[in-house]
Amino acid sequence: MSNQEKYLEELLVEEEVANNNEIVLFNDDVNTFDHVIDTLVDACDHTPIQAEQCAFLVHYKGKCTVKTGSYKDLEPRCSKLLQAGLSAEIV
Repeated sequence: MSNQEKYLEELLVEEEVANNNEIVLFNDDVNTFDHVIDTLVDACDHTPIQAEQCAFLVHYKGKCTVKTGSYKDLEPRCSKLLQAGLSAEIV
């Protein structure tokens, strides 16, 4: 294996690890579907349909991954969700 191939392989592994975080949204009995959908559109840049699908998954499954990416990108998004009264965490 050449040095260039080894470097590219290491770079790909680093990129994959860097985007391994996700925001998980949890179900609650307080927030309405409309509030959850509007908040996902605002905080996570979802389309209305994508946000609606996530809201239904959270309702029926108890939780749903709503955004993946780097921790630096996810932290302010998760903070917006929490400030809106939703239950979410970065894992």
